[in-house]
Amino acid sequence: MGSMSIWHWLVVLAVGLLLFGGRGKLTNVMGDFAKGIKAFKAGMKDEDEPGAATATPAQVTPPPAAASTVTVEPKREHV
Repeated sequence: MGSMSIWHWLVVLAVGLLLFGGRGKLTNVMGDFAKGIKAFKAGMKDEDEPGAATATPAQVTPPPAAASTVTVEPKREHV
């Protein structure tokens, strides 16, 4: 029980090939993650430049008040 049999090694190898293989989904996910980090860093770098124009946040108007207010009373249980 102390050492791993050939079947254990085959399972470990199969999982490793699925995760890190040429067409594995994990490699695509990590590549997309790296692209996102690079884009984030580029965006942060653009904001730190002193000559960059500052954008004002958009003004959001609240929705109009409802014409009538509906109140809901809790149900009463019969004892």
